Amino acid sequence: MNRRRFILQSLGATLALPGLTSLKASAVGGNAAVQMAKGAGMGARRFVAIGNLLGFQVKQLFPTTTGAAYEKTTLLEPIWDNRSQMTVYRGLDHGVKGGHFAVHSFLSGVLNSEAQNRPDGNVTIDQYLADEVGFETRFPSLTVGSEGGIHGGCQIAWTKSGVRVPPITNPAELFEKLFISESKERQERRVQENGVQASILDSVREEANRLSGQVNKEDKDKLDEYLTSVRDVEKRLELRKRWTLQPKPAAPFDKPANRNAVEDLPLLYELITLALQTDSTRIATLEIGGDFMPQHLGIKKDYHGLSHHGNDPEAIANLIALERYQIEHFGKFVSRLSKVNDGDRTLLDSTTVLFGSGMGDGNSHKNSDLPIILAGGGYKHGEYRQVPREGINKVPLCNLFVDIAQKMGVETDRFGSSTGRFA
Repeated sequence: MNRRRFILQSLGATLALPGLTSLKASAVGGNAAVQMAKGAGMGARRFVAIGNLLGFQVKQLFPTTTGAAYEKTTLLEPIWDNRSQMTVYRGLDHGVKGGHFAVHSFLSGVLNSEAQNRPDGNVTIDQYLADEVGFETRFPSLTVGSEGGIHGGCQIAWTKSGVRVPPITNPAELFEKLFISESKERQERRVQENGVQASILDSVREEANRLSGQVNKEDKDKLDEYLTSVRDVEKRLELRKRWTLQPKPAAPFDKPANRNAVEDLPLLYELITLALQTDSTRIATLEIGGDFMPQHLGIKKDYHGLSHHGNDPEAIANLIALERYQIEHFGKFVSRLSKVNDGDRTLLDSTTVLFGSGMGDGNSHKNSDLPIILAGGGYKHGEYRQVPREGINKVPLCNLFVDIAQKMGVETDRFGSSTGRFA
């Protein structure tokens, strides 16, 4: 078996044939079923999720009146002119606990520590959608964030195998990814590499299929899972082969210089808009936190320290200033999308934008009652909606993710900790 073990280092993935104990027993017949990807390209629907690490001051965010006649609050003021394009929700969460160490569940509904025995692990909704419909574009998804902060790196996006998706960390890097093509020499080397990797994948799959005729049912299941991983790598390789020689869109402006996470936020939003507009991707995430420094807004305090405000009025005032800045630029992003034509509608009509946090209250480390705003996507907007926060009628945030997935053309009735589709 050791002689038949293949290891593939390709496209950032490691694939090794699993140990199959039944090779020592009697051979069994039958072939393992390889799960084939359904493919992508189910329309021009897009999805963008924006989250921060430390939540928002919910007392200054949520209104008291539900429906379309809800009142302006301190944190809703920067997006008041956008209210017809978005819906504010209260009561949605995942029912998880862990404070800072549960924020990573924002887009998955599942804690890392509880994901091992789940068929989709703790995959986040962006990566789930990318697996299903992301292969029509150069980039199945784009993850933007920082590699600093209390978590030790951007935590917003996770794959089915429980791997954190490393982020694009600054505007210059994102600009290069979107608009700077590789040299001809590098493209030629890439074509050669693609051919070698495809040949290795063929050998790995053939060997695994041959072994499937010699193992019992338990080991067949292992091979099925393994071959699904091989198929995932094959999809990424096919995507790379498809785009290797295709020129990238023309850059609309010169490569920007990196400044800091606060001042760069508007530019990151603009580049994400361009990524959607040029159809470079249809799925993107942006995490705010880590290196988002209050000092760049004239606040001489640490963001994390401020979040544990202990009801100190000065600390709360500083937090509100930070949060209004983030919400203001989210509103400008929504307005920007609404002014870009996308066929007979706007880019905002085509793009569901989720804004919020996996932290409901940074001061008390609560992951419940999350701040959630949904914009665009063809939804009927203009309301403040509350759902039951406790009891048998409680509505999980993942129910909304099921609805988003279905609007993206993905046939599913479950995601994460969902109990149904959000009505």
